[in-house]
Amino acid sequence: MTAIEAAEAAGPTEPARAAESATAVIVPPPPQASPLIARAAAELIGTAALVAVVVGSGIQATDLTKDVGIQLLANSTATVFGLGVLILLLGPVSGAHFNPVVTLAEWWTARRGGAGVTLREAAAYVPAQIAGAIAGAILADAMFGEPLVKWSTHDRSAGNLLLGEVVATAGLILLIFGLARTDRLRFAPVAVASYIGAAYWFTSSTSFANPAVTVGRAFTDTFAGIAPGSVPGFVGMQIVGAVAGLALVALVFMRGAERGVEREAEHRGVSEAAVPARPAE
Repeated sequence: MTAIEAAEAAGPTEPARAAESATAVIVPPPPQASPLIARAAAELIGTAALVAVVVGSGIQATDLTKDVGIQLLANSTATVFGLGVLILLLGPVSGAHFNPVVTLAEWWTARRGGAGVTLREAAAYVPAQIAGAIAGAILADAMFGEPLVKWSTHDRSAGNLLLGEVVATAGLILLIFGLARTDRLRFAPVAVASYIGAAYWFTSSTSFANPAVTVGRAFTDTFAGIAPGSVPGFVGMQIVGAVAGLALVALVFMRGAERGVEREAEHRGVSEAAVPARPAE
């Protein structure tokens, strides 16, 4: 047996097991986890790029056409492709959350015995995501010659829009954690990007589903902007949606967990049956 074969037969090393226990929600990190500063940087850069895509494509669309439907189509299409690429690129580093509710939901599941970020990691991720979102909005404005910071006047405080944010965020959390529960996170770049693209159209709010992105979009008075006065309501409903999404995950995937317990019990029963009974003394 070669040294490589022996190592494979021995199973994962302790560092590898430690890395597995810190697996991020969207895309598992490499066997050797990146330093926290690198992961926080990935979250900042990824969120900045995401907001730049959302805001920049919105500005471009409104410059090219006055048809609101085409503007939304251009905006959603750019977001789908941009988000998919960013998850694929940065997922192996930080998990590609780009979203405080995803980070906090993962921390919550980790503290209850699941895999995910620690409180220290969440405390680094969330500010990085918010700072990145603001930087991304300013960058998009700069690229298109808009004022670098101009508070949005796009009011989004109507009750139906707030309901849309609950639905959009709950669906996003259900998708991400559902993929994690079923061991299909490898499909996350396509699945998450596709969901957000669809939610642009089937939710009344056009699916912000992200507190950091919501804050960033308040800094630009363009197609994708949101008035600062509407931000607290959106963020509050996103948190409600995240809680609802985790509840749905627990409900929908409960049967699979029970099956696993049953199979383990059956396996133990078979193993015990295979052992000859001790003769009575």
